[in-house]
Amino acid sequence: MSQIFTTRRRVRFADCDAAGIVFYPRYFEMLNGVVEDWFAGPLGASFRDLHMERHVSVPTAAVEARFIAPSRLEDDLSFSLTVTRLGGASCGLRHTIDCGEQRRFEATQTIVFVGRSLKPEPWPEALRARILPFVEPRP
Repeated sequence: MSQIFTTRRRVRFADCDAAGIVFYPRYFEMLNGVVEDWFAGPLGASFRDLHMERHVSVPTAAVEARFIAPSRLEDDLSFSLTVTRLGGASCGLRHTIDCGEQRRFEATQTIVFVGRSLKPEPWPEALRARILPFVEPRP
């Protein structure tokens, strides 16, 4: 069984549109926050360290989303992240967002490890080793 990174966040006023529901682009900002927390937490590589000290980054190369049900102001959302595949320089992520027992949002995302030149580079071994426990088993 793979590890699952989870975190929680309450929907803020700034997340919502005039209809009082989360404005859909805000979900992508939330996902970026989840990835940032995953790197800073269990992966031991904060975005500050990656960007400012090492001069590397992990931009998103692809994302596909499914909006299942609306989220509203002050909803307590639960975010889950797993790794669907770990390539030489890329990493496939699976995200889910739930409110209680109700699924609100699902997404897949591909991030790529890049250096100063903004070209893909192999994952550093130490970082790769910390990502591996989150890789979902193949069926």
